[in-house]
Amino acid sequence: MRKISVFILAAIGLASCQSENRATGGADSTALVTAADTLPYTYDSVKVYSKAPVSPSPNVTDTSKAVISFPRFKDEAVNQFVLLKTMATSGPDKHYKDYQEYANGFISGFESFKAQEKEYGQTWFLDISNKVVAQRPGYLSLLNTFVSYEGGAHPNTVFSYLNYDPARQREILLDSLLVPGGKKQLTAIAEKIFRAQEKLAPKASLADGYFFKDNVFALNDNFTITDKGLMFLYNPYEIKAYVFGKTELTIPFAELKDIARPNSLLTNY
Repeated sequence: MRKISVFILAAIGLASCQSENRATGGADSTALVTAADTLPYTYDSVKVYSKAPVSPSPNVTDTSKAVISFPRFKDEAVNQFVLLKTMATSGPDKHYKDYQEYANGFISGFESFKAQEKEYGQTWFLDISNKVVAQRPGYLSLLNTFVSYEGGAHPNTVFSYLNYDPARQREILLDSLLVPGGKKQLTAIAEKIFRAQEKLAPKASLADGYFFKDNVFALNDNFTITDKGLMFLYNPYEIKAYVFGKTELTIPFAELKDIARPNSLLTNY
């Protein structure tokens, strides 16, 4: 499961009342526009339920399902950005063109498995949500939450931030926010905060209980900009055992003043 989580996180880097629709899987939406938003949007969802029962007993009504929710903006370029990032979570061997096809594909996978393993008595589920977490001129941040269960000890869960510049219609990468060579200094600052947060001595080894490559602290590219600073998120299994869940690490704006690119989101937030 750890390998799956790492793949989904890498794939994303590369590439609200709702009525239920229990047919073959339709879409539903509800408007959600706040005064602070610069880009109006509504939340839509696609839901698909399996017709294959998990038990011959008429008293067991549970069934496998796939639910994908997403904001729909008037700006189609933003919609395509979110769509492509969501499609990337499906894996390297699947190439879905939209949310409906993705949900259908997941349920089709379950039904094919169930046809071969008739005694299998568990349901599968896919739950993907894309939620707007920050929006201001020149900056849109969404949190993609991917939760999938296809058997095993626990679901596979991955949280990924999507950062987008609506004005330039492009993804915002970490390096674009820092002065040249700033990543090294940022990492040093982040490690100090991380060690304090984890109650680790400055020279304590990261070999015991952490999964950093070569036991050396490193930042990932999973970040968002909050009102407190630059926040990074490590997923379950990424740097710690699954039981510890996700790890969030916030670097205050005051710590970024010497490495933030002038007139960037980190200096004008």
